[in-house]
Amino acid sequence: MAEEEVAAVVGELRGSFRAGRTRAAEWRAAQLRGIVRMVEEREGDISDALHSDLAKPRMESYLHEISLAKAACTFALKGLKNWMKPEKVPAALTTFPSTAQIVSEPLGVVLVISAWNYPFCKLNVLSIDPVIGAIAAGNAVVLKPSEIAPATSALFAKLLPEYVDSSCIKVVEGGVPETTALLEQKWDKIFYTGSGNVGRIVMAAAAKHLTPVALELGGKCPAIVDSNTDLHVAMKRLAVGKWGCNNGQACIAPDYVITTKSFAPELVDSLKRVLKRFYGEDPLQSEDLSRIVNSNHFRRLTNLIEDKKVAQKIVYGGQTDEKQLKIAPTVLLDVPLDTTLMAEEIFGPLLPIVTVDKIEDSIEFINSRTKPLAAYLFTKDKKLQEEFVSNVPAGGMLVNDVALHLANPHLPFGGVGDSGIGSYHGKFSFDCFTHKKAVLIRGFGGEATARYPPYTIEKQKILRGLINGSFFALILALLGFPKERR
Repeated sequence: MAEEEVAAVVGELRGSFRAGRTRAAEWRAAQLRGIVRMVEEREGDISDALHSDLAKPRMESYLHEISLAKAACTFALKGLKNWMKPEKVPAALTTFPSTAQIVSEPLGVVLVISAWNYPFCKLNVLSIDPVIGAIAAGNAVVLKPSEIAPATSALFAKLLPEYVDSSCIKVVEGGVPETTALLEQKWDKIFYTGSGNVGRIVMAAAAKHLTPVALELGGKCPAIVDSNTDLHVAMKRLAVGKWGCNNGQACIAPDYVITTKSFAPELVDSLKRVLKRFYGEDPLQSEDLSRIVNSNHFRRLTNLIEDKKVAQKIVYGGQTDEKQLKIAPTVLLDVPLDTTLMAEEIFGPLLPIVTVDKIEDSIEFINSRTKPLAAYLFTKDKKLQEEFVSNVPAGGMLVNDVALHLANPHLPFGGVGDSGIGSYHGKFSFDCFTHKKAVLIRGFGGEATARYPPYTIEKQKILRGLINGSFFALILALLGFPKERR
């Protein structure tokens, strides 16, 4: 799509928004119901597209994407009228008599740039959930799905116009040229999900127009495993949160594990047993593991484990099949910290285990690195849980499981520091695409003449009293003291 075509798309959407088409609750609800119908009626097509792009198991497609898209719409439909209502807030003494409220106002025309790893919805809800929030908030929307997931991208472009108002909601397909052309336009908000490097490009483009952004990025998400835990259950949850989420290609998948040197052998043995049970003796043949998205990412991951300093640290897995673009679940122990594997987000089926002398040292280790999108802890120790929650900065965290904090629509999802800016999910998605407009309404009674020039000592005393909360000063002001001629 040429730059002129992109500009025409944005112009059409801006015209629809200015005409007030997206503001009514009825319009918003109709679009959300349309997405629900799309998910219900075209579930098979959606699963096929996800399998084509990622060889995603149909169970994962339903659990992590299809069901969550429907749930996000249903949650928004239930809350929409209350979310849209002006929020009454107390009036200040200095503005008495008055009423005050916060009005949720749509931003305008917004751009949602989606990632490839969960191209339809995702546990961290990459494509549809931000769009749902933008629609619920009354905006016109452009969705730019990832070209790296071509089947899902094409399906979005085909299906959305059949189920929603295409004069206000559009899909723009394409690669870097199309994304660049989109970023040249002026938007009222840009929502981007993906890598930090591209996030910086998006933010720089937005800065030219003073456009606000929400960036859902990533980072190296740690998982601390204490010896005081139910190890077998912990390893099952860790495994399904790592390899059962797109074979590790998820921004909230555990990137590395931290445990004590003394407990590491027991942990590794337990994890091996779980992985064999989940994916068999030959995991490359398992239909329950997604493939790597493309050959570039496959080579990036295989290069990580072919590093001599890394290869000798593999304690389980390591098998690869370039033809299938499959990499087996791979566990590594005590990989040198100066390797690329330990420096960059892995985004794949490789899981290094870092050992420390005391489990408390794990918190210091995490805090020596950039702030993660998610952090996990497995322990029965309440004190350690409290220390973890209080002292580890992260976008979100979960104790004794992985990724399930995203199943609660009442919790925000978003990063902090290098892992992102802003949050969404549930009502937070609505708020993400809303301007909170302050509204104060006054009548013409109770005229406080003390606020008007010429200023006098008497007026200053009354105004100081008002500012300091004096009801006596309020009465004087309402009575019009000091009296002046009209």
